[in-house]
Amino acid sequence: MSAPALNVTDLRVAYGPLQAVRGVSLTAAAGEVIGIVGESGCGKSTLAASLIALTAPGARLSGRVEIAGRDILSLPEAARRPLRGPGVAMVFQDPMTAFNPVLTIGQQLCDFQHHLTLPRAERQARAVAMLARVGLPDPGLAMARYVHELSGGMRQRAAIAAALLMRPHVLIADEPTTALDVTMEAQIIHLLRALKDDHQGAIVIVTHHLGVVGELCDRVYVMYAGEVVEEGTVDEIYHNPRHPYTAALIACDPAHIAGQVARLPTIPGRVPDLTRPPAGCAFAPRCGQATDLCRTTPPPRVRLSATQTALCHAVQP
Repeated sequence: MSAPALNVTDLRVAYGPLQAVRGVSLTAAAGEVIGIVGESGCGKSTLAASLIALTAPGARLSGRVEIAGRDILSLPEAARRPLRGPGVAMVFQDPMTAFNPVLTIGQQLCDFQHHLTLPRAERQARAVAMLARVGLPDPGLAMARYVHELSGGMRQRAAIAAALLMRPHVLIADEPTTALDVTMEAQIIHLLRALKDDHQGAIVIVTHHLGVVGELCDRVYVMYAGEVVEEGTVDEIYHNPRHPYTAALIACDPAHIAGQVARLPTIPGRVPDLTRPPAGCAFAPRCGQATDLCRTTPPPRVRLSATQTALCHAVQP
């Protein structure tokens, strides 16, 4: 069996005393779409930045992030740069800040292909074709525009085009629909679903939106307080969630609420302070099933099936 396109082993990210990511392991095969889901503050975006080794200054990283067999974290910065793009590319949460405001979209899309030994005219043609592929109207005109001249949906499409031009082994999309209205969100989801069949590498979708996960992903990693608390296929996570946090998260999704309700359900409490992580299960203070064991002892990772695991004292294989 060939090596996975992405293989993360015991990844840890800390900023001073804050332990933002705590021992995350995950894999993604070529042609597979995985989702990383959880509420705000659970470490999703820090994990996404770590996969491309672009964490904020002062971050301390340990573990392994292998892109097509190469550990990007063990490489010096000079060796990481050529890996970004053809190895791993990212669609950032805010497309407005993903582009240089003083260069046209076309100039930047051509420059992004610097690793290809192609004449500039051919790089321009590839850029125009990719803008058309992601559904940008009049791509030739868009090449001459600056980022502030594009709408939010157009900017997001241009950012996706920029990443796909690299033909990366791993494509990471960090909250690709967060800044968009409902209509644009639906269009971007439709675009990503169409691109899913064309892209030969792995795709990682980072989101808090369970609907996006259900529409696009093959497998899901559920994060809480910097840890993966459950992983499984989309069907397992949606129809047979075993970790109490996963079940609570799904219960809060408006799509799972039947009829009219006076108040939307919420998960009581808040994410723990990760400058002092709890001794036991991080979810215990918010969990209706918690026992003294949960509060004092780190939970085991229980294998539930060939594809599903949960980090919990209460679950049984």
